[in-house]
Amino acid sequence: MSTAIQDAPPVAEAPREGSLSRRGLPRWAPLGFAAAAILLGIGIGVVFDLSSRVQWGLISALLYVLITYVATSVVENRRQAKDRVATSLIWVSFVLAIVPLFSLIWMTVSKGIKVLDGYFLSHSMAGVTGFEPGGGAYHAIIGTLEQVGIATVISAPLGLLTAVYLVEYGKGALAKAVTFFVDVMTGIPSIVAGLFILSIMLLADLPPSGLMGSLALTILMLPVVVRSTEEMLKLVPNELREAALALGVPKWRVILKVVIPTAIGGITTGVMLAVARIAGETAPIMLLVFGSQLINSNPFEGPQSSLPFYIWEQYRVGSEASYDRAWAAALVLIAFVMILNLVARGIARWKAPKTGR
Repeated sequence: MSTAIQDAPPVAEAPREGSLSRRGLPRWAPLGFAAAAILLGIGIGVVFDLSSRVQWGLISALLYVLITYVATSVVENRRQAKDRVATSLIWVSFVLAIVPLFSLIWMTVSKGIKVLDGYFLSHSMAGVTGFEPGGGAYHAIIGTLEQVGIATVISAPLGLLTAVYLVEYGKGALAKAVTFFVDVMTGIPSIVAGLFILSIMLLADLPPSGLMGSLALTILMLPVVVRSTEEMLKLVPNELREAALALGVPKWRVILKVVIPTAIGGITTGVMLAVARIAGETAPIMLLVFGSQLINSNPFEGPQSSLPFYIWEQYRVGSEASYDRAWAAALVLIAFVMILNLVARGIARWKAPKTGR
């Protein structure tokens, strides 16, 4: 009798609330939920005559989260449902962030490709009125390259040296003060930087030029370079510094030969991000450079144009031809920033420290 009782198979217990059940949704379930939510969102938008596609998208996003929670609770359990809802919210946030970006790029490409050709890139607006078709943005491209280039040449070394001081040498009240003012400068509006350089121009009786615009862009670029470089230098392991110092290498040589080469990839990326930050600034150029319809390849003398100023200038005219030129210049500016990011990635991979196996 006792043997029969011992040999009896155990009775399976029902899964408790909150425990993991053996049932699970198929892998294609999230895609199915998304498709169902989109169809329901479109249907609700049509039935209730919602003209905005944004409303359709928001309704679909809410339905996707709701369907995911209900289906997972029924098939699996509430613990898995909460996990899937968190994952769904992450995906919804990603889509909501990426859709405006793709929409902006699509609109810029579709509108800017109309007049973007070799003639547009190699001619200025000399002799062409704003209402007439033709003309190009060559003078604005030259101005942008020179102004951003000068600002980068000034900001990159100063930002690098400041970051090295804060990470390697900075202690006490001076380092805290430098960090505080760098943080404050990060949030300075571009118009304030332009007004600061404009006051210097008025006091020193300096004429408008591309250099003045570059100085204002330097003020905007410098704190970004400092903060990004500082974070990259902090990521360098202290073991590398200690090993080099243990060999009797001077500290300045450790920084020059060990710390900076190790972080050069992140430093380059930070500089490129700072360049992208200032490439689209318009207010300092309007105040300090004044713009020009002609080609001026000398940034130290005379008014000079830039791509942001050219876009504002052409859009202000209000004709169909000027709108096309403005969108084409916007596309060129986006391509310029994209090329800078690709170059930064290439330099980061090229200069990244090689670790042998």
